[in-house]
Amino acid sequence: MTVTWEDLGWERLAAGVGRCRLPGWDCTSGLVLGAGTALVVDAGSSLAEGARLRSRAEALSGGRVTHLALTHPHFDHVLGASAFAGAEMYAAVGVDAVLAHRREELRLDALGNGLPAADADEAVDALVAPGHPVSGERTLDLGGGRQVLLAAVGPGHTAYDLAVLVPGAPKVVFCGDLVEESGEPQAGPDAVPSHWPAALDRLLALGGEDALYVPGHGAVVDAAFVRRQRDALAARFGVS
Repeated sequence: MTVTWEDLGWERLAAGVGRCRLPGWDCTSGLVLGAGTALVVDAGSSLAEGARLRSRAEALSGGRVTHLALTHPHFDHVLGASAFAGAEMYAAVGVDAVLAHRREELRLDALGNGLPAADADEAVDALVAPGHPVSGERTLDLGGGRQVLLAAVGPGHTAYDLAVLVPGAPKVVFCGDLVEESGEPQAGPDAVPSHWPAALDRLLALGGEDALYVPGHGAVVDAAFVRRQRDALAARFGVS
């Protein structure tokens, strides 16, 4: 019997590309398969969630997760990262400093949002900084003709927003929390509102009109949705 993406909790978006919506905070994680390689986009909110995510990715890929990309340094996207030991980890320049020196902020944010203290402490203690900081754009070759573009398109939702573009038909753009579908985009104390609309302009330039845009939370959207959210953010924050 063939095991499908859906059998393992993934929503297939294109050939070798999918995503899943994690419970709790409805955080999205992505998966891109290459030739003997697998890239996961965002790691979940705890070591246990990261381990489950890795297991589901490897059951589908038939091998190890080889690459991990973090779209921004918020607890629900990064605290599962240490469950991906051995994977090459990528994030925008500056995330390494956040994970190395601002762990208590991450811990308090996780606790304030309801993550159990034992889970928060375990995940924060195990955090390691990404070994591959991304400035501008960087192409990953996953083999088998599969290339993925990592683009530091922020600041916006945070000072360190990374998008992941998967070329193909259709293109798929993992947006992190620069785009949210299930609620109004969240602008916390580390947001950079004056630059957020420009970050969405860069997302749209990367993906174009026909791409699938995968928000950090919520359903997959199109370019028109991203453009409407960009204009709403510009009006909300009084920027062009």
